[in-house]
Amino acid sequence: MFLSLFFTVLISNIHSEQTEDVTPTLTVQPQTSVFIGDSVTLICEVHQSTGWEFIFINPSNTETTETTGTKTIRSVQVSDGGEYTCIARKKENPQVYTQYSKPITVTVSDITPTLTVEPQTSVFIGDSVTLICEVHQSTGWEFIFINPSNTESTKTTGTKTIRSVQVSDEGEYKCRAGRGNPQVYTPNSEPITVTVQESLKPVVSVDPDKKLFRGETVTLRCDIQDTGHTEWTYSWTVEKTNNRNIITQCNTQECKINNIQQTDSNKYTCRGKIREQNTEMSDAVTLTVSSDKPQTVLSVSPQQWLTEGDSVTLRCEVRSSSTGWTFSWFTLQMNRDVDYELVSNSSGGSKGIYTVSSVTVKHTGVYMCRAERGDPVYHTEYSNTQTLWITGVSPSVSLIIRPNRSQHFSSESLSLSCEDHSNSTGWTVRRYTDKLKPCSDWRSTGTTSTCTIRSLHTSDTGVYWCQSESGEKLHPVNISVHNVDVILDSPVDPVTVGDNLTLCCLYRDKNPSNLRAEFYKNESVVQNQTTGDMMIISTVSKSHEGFYYCKHPERGESPKSWISVRENTSEDDDTMNSKLKKGEDQDVASVSTDVTNAQKK
Repeated sequence: MFLSLFFTVLISNIHSEQTEDVTPTLTVQPQTSVFIGDSVTLICEVHQSTGWEFIFINPSNTETTETTGTKTIRSVQVSDGGEYTCIARKKENPQVYTQYSKPITVTVSDITPTLTVEPQTSVFIGDSVTLICEVHQSTGWEFIFINPSNTESTKTTGTKTIRSVQVSDEGEYKCRAGRGNPQVYTPNSEPITVTVQESLKPVVSVDPDKKLFRGETVTLRCDIQDTGHTEWTYSWTVEKTNNRNIITQCNTQECKINNIQQTDSNKYTCRGKIREQNTEMSDAVTLTVSSDKPQTVLSVSPQQWLTEGDSVTLRCEVRSSSTGWTFSWFTLQMNRDVDYELVSNSSGGSKGIYTVSSVTVKHTGVYMCRAERGDPVYHTEYSNTQTLWITGVSPSVSLIIRPNRSQHFSSESLSLSCEDHSNSTGWTVRRYTDKLKPCSDWRSTGTTSTCTIRSLHTSDTGVYWCQSESGEKLHPVNISVHNVDVILDSPVDPVTVGDNLTLCCLYRDKNPSNLRAEFYKNESVVQNQTTGDMMIISTVSKSHEGFYYCKHPERGESPKSWISVRENTSEDDDTMNSKLKKGEDQDVASVSTDVTNAQKK
């Protein structure tokens, strides 16, 4: 409407108001849609006759007169965009005008090309990479690519491919586009950085361990140290007798082998692939699968015989394996049938440790441990048992053993009595060997109850104690029964500092022809007897603690017994205080006569 009004006003300004019924044609070259910096030409044509001059009206209604029918705008700007029209008049009679042409719109755009990289900006040596420079609004461009060393290369299409890239191709790339004659260029694109990596070598990790047991589940993981790529595919191989085979069921980063068997004891490798480019093959990881169940071993430190207030550590280990285990400790409920109760657990590492910093009599018991690892969880067998014997400072109940020694010959008899010094009743002798067993021959008189075993068997080796009707356990001792010719007669209870220690070598043959015996402590000869079968240590001290046994030149050696020494708790306060000032050891020790475990050690 505004343009029509303008034309009306313009026509009214023509003095002669003479017009011919002629309408010129307005066209634009090269096209109506152009970019900043382009050159555009307006062409106004009157086809029926000659002798015209031409008036061009721009978007701001400014007139320019051209003797020819062309008007060129060089290096157009955004402000040059808009609606154009033209009119012609006679050169010989300037008062005669044509009609106005149909308006035509010129669009001027500000353009910056876009640079992209395929397949991605992070590539490996030997990969192929393609740079793509795009100008979206028009056609007729040629493209200039600028590499990291600022060298330019021109392409008639918007793509440039670098085949078999090298480290020297790494860096920042840009592009621009140009067209026309003379050529007009767009600004440079935003830069894009291409990184070139050396060929990668994956690393295989194993969970839970390279050393495995039959029936476990193992997970192999292929890790590629590359942050620029995400679309990896994986392949796994197993080497059997120098033949490498693809593991068809494993095509992801993790390869899980369930219920592993000895036949799976092989070398395993992996490699990654992205597009058509493979990584190197990983170093081989060797899995070793044992046919045996893992052996869990429980040990006690510093010793099994303890006094209330002492510290004790139970250490659980899986033999021949050290990775990924979680440990649990159990104790036998001695006042019930065989029933183990969880007392503690810990996780990880090569060893599991359960420590009681200050034991009490209630910690007396039979302990065992077990380990587990993996997903699904794989359990070891239960460990060997270890028995803790905690003696109260002044036990009200005593366990009397006849004969009063820790080691006994098989087929002999043994009598054990619970004597209650506080005149209460209800105490009985209980025992734990490989399981809880009752006493077959009971006799109870007043505050004393007695258990008699008429003919001992090696299976009677175990822990014996006095137990009340409420389940309280006191005065545990260890009795060992042996089918041998020689045993060591050593005391059942702890030896007190300052007392004498008497050790005897006993023989199943009551009248041996040769009584000569040697006595050992911790594998070293303590006394070499030319005659006799007895050794006396006068005024014992803590230094006398250790494993003792005797040896006969013809009948062999006895099992070992641990002799532990404790301080004299009956000393008066002045003596105790004096010792404390002198820094003497006040720890209370106890005697362990666990011969079976001693032999294992």
